[in-house]
Formats: sequence, C-alpha cells, structure tokens
Amino acid sequence: MARTGPSSSGRPDRRPRRNPAPKGPSTGRTGAPSPRPAGPGGAAASRGGARTVVYGRNAVQEAVRGPRRVHRVWATRGAAAEANWPGVELLPADADELTERCGSDGHQGICAEVELYRYADAATLLRSPAPLIVALDEVTDPQNLGAVCRSAECAGATGVVIPERRSAEVTPAVCKASAGAVEHLPIARVRNLADFLGEAKGAGCWTYGAAAGAPMSYDEPDWSGGVVIVLGAEGRGLRPRVAASCDALISLPMQGRIDSLNVSAAAAVLMYEILQQRSGA
Repeated sequence: MARTGPSSSGRPDRRPRRNPAPKGPSTGRTGAPSPRPAGPGGAAASRGGARTVVYGRNAVQEAVRGPRRVHRVWATRGAAAEANWPGVELLPADADELTERCGSDGHQGICAEVELYRYADAATLLRSPAPLIVALDEVTDPQNLGAVCRSAECAGATGVVIPERRSAEVTPAVCKASAGAVEHLPIARVRNLADFLGEAKGAGCWTYGAAAGAPMSYDEPDWSGGVVIVLGAEGRGLRPRVAASCDALISLPMQGRIDSLNVSAAAAVLMYEILQQRSGA
C-alpha cells in the first residue's frame, strides 16, 4: 500500500493515489455541505406536518440555532431564566408537563417541538473536498450514536453515515446525547454500508475499519485526502462484508486490562488523530 511520492505531511506514504471523482463547490465547514440536504424521513415528512419533541438545554439551544424549524418551546421558570435566545418565545410549563410532552424526565426543564430531522444525502458527502466521514456499522445504542456525532461535529468531520436498518436513528434521545451536535452535522442513511464503501472508493476516498487486533496502528495511515473511518457495534465489531470492503483495518493500542474502548471513545481518538495529522500538514 505504498504511495508514490512524498505526502504533504512529511510522513512516509503508505498507499497509492486514487483519482477522486469531480467535487462540488466548497462550503463554509471543511468538507461539509450546507444547508443539509433533505433525505429519508426529512423533507417529505416535514411537508406533511410531522413533528417531534427534543429536550435538554443543549439539544433545544442547538435546535434553535440550527436549520430545523422550531415551532414551540416550553420551559420551567428556572430554565427560562437561563435561556437567552432573542426572538424565541418560551411557553411556561412545569416539570411534570415537560415529562409528559417529551416522554423523558431528562428534559432539564426545557423542550421544543421541531420538524423531523432531515437526513443528508451520502453521495453529497462524498463530493465534498477531502471529506472525513464516520460510518457506523449497526450501532444501535442512541447514546453511542449521539456521542459519536458530538465528537464528529467538534472535530470538523464532514458527516456521519449509518445504515437504514439495524441502527440507531436521530431521535430526541440522540439529539440530547449529542448535546445538539446533530443539528449542525450532516447524517446520511444508506441501504447497504458495504456498497457505500465501494462508492466512497470510487469517489477517491480511502476506507479504514477499526478492528481490535488489526496489525496496522491507527497512527500509521496517511490521513490526507478523502477518508472514511468505519466503526462497528460494541461486542460484535464490524460485520465480515463491511470489514472486507475496507482498504485496511486499523487498531488502537490497549495498554490496560480492558481490551476495548467504547465505540464513541474510539471514534474520538481516530478523528483527532486525523485532525492532528491534517492540521500539521
């Protein structure tokens, strides 16, 4: 997997060049399209008036700041005193009423009725300049999906890709777990993750799957250019076909007695390694 010629980062080259597909125009966020394209469960559902209720201080704050339409916001007196959102009317409610509205007692005194989340288009993510995409293979825990999205948004990732089946979706619980990061991060759903990885290669991206015990260390690849990192569910890891669809498998060093990291922690380590390499290029 040696690349011809030196890399811009000065690191040894470890892969041949791939000719990327034509890319669309650059947008403000590095590699991220904006506004978020509508996808399954998004625009059509919104046109029909479908709504949901997000809850928690950060989740509601970012919904107000983000592209989703916010219809109504309810808050307890204490939460309303802390909110500083000019132009947003806060309807009074007590804690029990909020719990009934959002179906959770983790509302932190505030919730909002918003349009359904609009999923991005995976092909649009691939057309971004030097995209960094995080693909999750059957990660079903909403807390893990939310935590991965939070790290991805903070690290400047282009977006996250999840399967349409056997995967957590962007629910109010995921919104809260992400601290509202999903409002600013494109998330795409694909029918078949292995097929998406093939499309990513065709677009000039390199695909790396995280797998315990893989011989290649996470800091060995040349992370420049388009990259898709793939992480599997805890306990099961990557499915065989998904793993086989990756250009290479990489691992994180485990120095303690526990043999694996939470998927969101592993994703954060990988994304910040990539960010560090790219920032030093």
